[in-house]
Amino acid sequence: MSRTEWSRSGLSAAQVLPLVVLLAVAAAPLVVSEFSVTLMNYIGLASLVALGCSLLTGVGGLTSFGQAAFVGVGAYTTAVLTTQYEWSPWLTLPVALVLAIVIALLLAAITLRLSGHFLPVGTIAWGISLYYLFANVAGLGGQTGITGVPPLTLGEHVLNSGREFYYLIWICVVIAVISVRNLLDSRPGRAIRALRAGGAMAESCGVDTGHYRVVIFVYAAVLACVSGWLYAHLIRFVNPSPFSLNLSIEYLFMAVVGGASHVWGAVVGATVLTVLKQWLQDLLPRLIHSSGNYETIVFGMLMVLLLQRARSGLMPLIARVLPIDRKVQVPAVLADATGSAVTPLAQRVRPAAGESLLEVREVVKRFGGLIAVNRVSFEMQTGEILGLIGPNGAGKSTMFNLITGVLEPSSGQVWLRGERIDRLASRRIAERGIARTFQHVQIRPLMSVIENVAIGAHLRRGGSVVGAALRLDRETERALLAEAQRQLIRVGLGDQMFNQAGSLSLGAQRLLEVARALCADPMLLLLDEPAAGLRYQEKRALADLLRGLRDEGVSVLLVEHDMDFVMTLVDRLVVMQFGEKIASGNPAQVQSDPAVIEAYLGGIE
Repeated sequence: MSRTEWSRSGLSAAQVLPLVVLLAVAAAPLVVSEFSVTLMNYIGLASLVALGCSLLTGVGGLTSFGQAAFVGVGAYTTAVLTTQYEWSPWLTLPVALVLAIVIALLLAAITLRLSGHFLPVGTIAWGISLYYLFANVAGLGGQTGITGVPPLTLGEHVLNSGREFYYLIWICVVIAVISVRNLLDSRPGRAIRALRAGGAMAESCGVDTGHYRVVIFVYAAVLACVSGWLYAHLIRFVNPSPFSLNLSIEYLFMAVVGGASHVWGAVVGATVLTVLKQWLQDLLPRLIHSSGNYETIVFGMLMVLLLQRARSGLMPLIARVLPIDRKVQVPAVLADATGSAVTPLAQRVRPAAGESLLEVREVVKRFGGLIAVNRVSFEMQTGEILGLIGPNGAGKSTMFNLITGVLEPSSGQVWLRGERIDRLASRRIAERGIARTFQHVQIRPLMSVIENVAIGAHLRRGGSVVGAALRLDRETERALLAEAQRQLIRVGLGDQMFNQAGSLSLGAQRLLEVARALCADPMLLLLDEPAAGLRYQEKRALADLLRGLRDEGVSVLLVEHDMDFVMTLVDRLVVMQFGEKIASGNPAQVQSDPAVIEAYLGGIE
């Protein structure tokens, strides 16, 4: 039975198991002890924060050691407003969320500009700062804290006990997990998941990587704030201790141990670490007949051993045995559930054949004392296939990066249809109709093939993060996935669209990149060694595809080392050596040029 047939036959095993787990969680307070309920409450609160850490670290590739500070923002906001100003606890929640969002935006503006190890160090700095702010600002109770935080009420019912509070906490956890899964199963979600593949790929598809980094940073802050708000009304007391750097590290550990790239991994990690920590606190004093924080030592050793054996966390191990936490389930999408054809995406109005499309004028690129591109000029017309060839190190890929905005020229200009684009960001150039592939394949290996390709259509439909989290974007999703499916069929990967992209051969991954670029509906397609790794028949099919694109008015700028492939395909050639253009013309002219024969072709006739 195919995946589509299985999904239409009823609930899958991947859907049944989470339902069983949820039913068990719902029934737990009816059968377990008060202590166990308290422990599960703490697991739920920690899961909210760890889920934000998973979104930041496992999905977005950002590492934050300051999430406990946002827990403190939620806790202290409601504690102050309810005890000093007698606000209703429910009214303090939106205030706490707004405050957390404002603080997150301010910190993101500073912190997310950092890269490498400077980013986590920056989060440590503001995490410590907010902790000491809680401890020293007048009116926040200092180290003593704030007592007398009122309980939550539902109508006339007061949530006084842990058993009563339990359901509220876990309802929030379930809502948070569903919202994050909905977000990741969407157009903005694919953009977020593309962040880990590197900014160049995402930006070339029109993704504003800076915007989406801020989005997940704020989203994680909101989840932590909700956890802090719940914590304050569960414990009825707030002091700075639970919001220290140590707790931030623990939340990050939970995400990593559970499996940072898996949504349910946050809950698994929070459960394992909370239970293990409590178990060690009970067991070790009995074994060594001494009190102290010995559990921290054993806990650290166990974590090191665990991460040595399961570097991707526990969820991949669990998923091998149980059919849970599958990535986005993608149905056949050329038709919707009623059998009606999906409305196709609008297509770009392309320039007329023969119109000047791309002009490179005296472009120079220096890297320190190295001149990678030296005063190179050439022009392309609409409906033309132009080959850019030369030995390794000639500057071809650098020229691609200069045209697409990955690099900025040291001097010279790049023009597209009469508009200068060499000072524009990559995503702005993508908006104008340039799409590309890369010399070294850039994909998200754990995403399905069709999801990787759908990233290319990012600019062809809009959508908000909130709408995606609430699953209000299904029509847009069907249209984007239908376009991705169409392009996959076009390049010959239609039968592999549901496979993980990382399982494809190198040649198939290059075809995936071609399909992703075609999803952008480009007027100019830049292909960097697209035939590398392809078999003979696959190269012939690719050549036929490119000729078909040319007939449709799509221009192609091609870098390729397979001369048989290039010479039978292109209309004109530009030859580079040591960063300089040494020849240009049609294939016959270039093949007979003495400079080209000496520098590159080696006497091929």
